[in-house]
Amino acid sequence: MLLAVSPVVQAKGLSGDLEIFSWWAGDEGPALQALIDKYNEENPGVKVINATVTGGSGVNAKAVLKTRMLGGEPPDSFQVHAGQELIGTWVEADRMEDLTPLFKEQGWMDVFPEGLIKNIGTKDGIWSVPVNIHRSNVIWYSPEKLQEWGVQPPATWDEFFAVAPELQEKGIVPLALAQNWTANHLWESVALASMGPEKWDALWAGELAFDSAEGVAAWELFGKVLEYTNKDASSLSWQQATDMVVDGRAAFNVMGDWAAGYMSTTKKLVPGSGFGWAASPGTTGEFMFLADSFGLPKGVKNRDNAMAWLAILGSREGSDAFNPLKGSISARKDSELGLYNNYGKSAAVDFSKNIIVGSLAHGVTANEGFMNDFASVMEMFLKSRNAETAAKAAQQIAVKNGISK
Repeated sequence: MLLAVSPVVQAKGLSGDLEIFSWWAGDEGPALQALIDKYNEENPGVKVINATVTGGSGVNAKAVLKTRMLGGEPPDSFQVHAGQELIGTWVEADRMEDLTPLFKEQGWMDVFPEGLIKNIGTKDGIWSVPVNIHRSNVIWYSPEKLQEWGVQPPATWDEFFAVAPELQEKGIVPLALAQNWTANHLWESVALASMGPEKWDALWAGELAFDSAEGVAAWELFGKVLEYTNKDASSLSWQQATDMVVDGRAAFNVMGDWAAGYMSTTKKLVPGSGFGWAASPGTTGEFMFLADSFGLPKGVKNRDNAMAWLAILGSREGSDAFNPLKGSISARKDSELGLYNNYGKSAAVDFSKNIIVGSLAHGVTANEGFMNDFASVMEMFLKSRNAETAAKAAQQIAVKNGISK
């Protein structure tokens, strides 16, 4: 089936190159390859250059991208977390094309949820094409191991604290953690549990100070959670932290649902029996979302080829080829749920009925300046465990980056 692309592009026929830039390598590579295969089917005359820079959550890729964008050599299209990560950085710098005409031409204004389009747009345009919806606030576990240990998935952090010492006595790490970006990831789920969705949103609207009583309390709870994590966290990848749960060395891990893709695709585990999941403690009924997306930088070498790539990404066929492998759900409202495993189906149901909030660690709520500065705040807290100091530092960087006054 020929996907609808720009009539101008169709008339020309496509040839030459297409360079796509992402951090999807290794275990996440098969999902990206499924998109490339779809593109190659429709555009056999185009050579796809898959430029990936490894590193969880795009930590390394963003640094390379910055060098290329500022150097006037942008890739034809690049992966970015939807929301302020793109808007507050490259849209604000006038480096991106408005994709509103493409959205209207493809009929996407009706198939993507209104709230999602709002998060990827401004009053001046729509800036990227979302390929998925991921959930950040998920706690993962092995049903078999929990049954063996006589432990239930904790619905609150108090429930976690009740069983954590018993697990430690058995030589089991209560909560697996990895390198520092995963600490940021854990923090946002803990903070959401601590302050609730309304006050979480108020932080990013500049209506609640990061050094308020609520802000300090979130850091205090986070510090208590960290007491039950592994000491070698900074040396591990997120996959290795997930492996600790799979292998029975750890009881739980709070990670985004790309972990479901990893466990089902790479580890060949069956969702529901090989691995289990729940909303992270204290966040039942809340869905902290992020979306991977691709944009179109101004002045790219292969614009028509990039437009055809974006058309694939936003299509139902592309979405349903990609997301079942990635562990995410489709950003479209008309996805074929029969293609998804039990985790994907449950996530889609939750997304449709839960309170939706944005992720900090993955670019929805704050610009890249704040995110970079927050990493330094986290480094400081991991060493000092001083909640008040961390909260004050977070407020300072919120003011610096235009979030708070």
